[in-house]
Amino acid sequence: MKTIRYGIIGFGHHAIKRMVPGFLGAERSQLAALYRRNPAKAAANAKDYSIPRVFNTAEELCASPEIDAVFIASPDSLHLADVLTAARHGKHVLCEKPLAMNAREVQEMLAAAQSAGIRFGVAQNMRYYRSLDLVAKQLADGIVGKPVMAHAQFCYEAEASPRTWIYDPTLACGGPIGDVGIHCIDALRYVLETKVATVSMLALKDRHSGALESKAVLGLTFTSGVMGAVTVTTRAAYRTLVEIVGESGVITVENGLTVDQPIDVIVRQDGRVVSQAEVSNADAYSRMLDSFSDEINGTGQYRAPATDGLHNQRILDAAYQSWRTGATQNIS
Repeated sequence: MKTIRYGIIGFGHHAIKRMVPGFLGAERSQLAALYRRNPAKAAANAKDYSIPRVFNTAEELCASPEIDAVFIASPDSLHLADVLTAARHGKHVLCEKPLAMNAREVQEMLAAAQSAGIRFGVAQNMRYYRSLDLVAKQLADGIVGKPVMAHAQFCYEAEASPRTWIYDPTLACGGPIGDVGIHCIDALRYVLETKVATVSMLALKDRHSGALESKAVLGLTFTSGVMGAVTVTTRAAYRTLVEIVGESGVITVENGLTVDQPIDVIVRQDGRVVSQAEVSNADAYSRMLDSFSDEINGTGQYRAPATDGLHNQRILDAAYQSWRTGATQNIS
């Protein structure tokens, strides 16, 4: 089986913290090159992480015959141009979430990918979390009966983040809803195996977040009939949560959306713990990369195709429209 050679466009904090270890743990995916806008930092990164090639532009990286696929980790507003460049050179694309600034841009990306005949995925890495795999299995097995309510939460302190662009509305799709709320939405969709029908959004700004939200609550209805909530903020200590309430029990996963520590998946019925399992998501990025490589090689199916990412982008668009208008929005 062919090892797929990747080049990263937008080699910054995320690439260093998550993608480099992900490639080191992968079996069929190789980090072969990088591009970032600061040439001195690019050269230093290549040396520090033993990356064979540094390119001066994204165009040069995508044109190289030494690259099979491109991982796009640039700021949100640059995704469209980067995806179109990769597609023009016939390179497969795995793009960070959110895919774009709006659904219209995603549709343009999809058209380019289809025309070029390339594989195009979104890096919804949480679809490769063992915590969510277990929750999905438990729901499929009916351990808590039919799902009724669902909640996902993601909190972190933005002031401590080295990603200085996340509150720049010219670069970021949104505040924490666009940044990590999209993970929460996708996590619930993944375990419930459903799409979102309607969304409403309440949010607040502060003097640091500017035009973007610093905390928000989404109300969701799913096509399966489940009702859900997503709560996010960049003004609290790190915490994640996934909780599914069924007709006969509750599945609770404290810090279920983390890769940094073991996680307990706890099932309760009538307030009593009936099941508890410890899992780790430490290999999620490696699993995601190898899965996309398998998709390219024709030996597997990637769990987060960009066609599905369009639905998530439409949810984001509708959420921000709801915030602006105060009205619940239907997802087209």
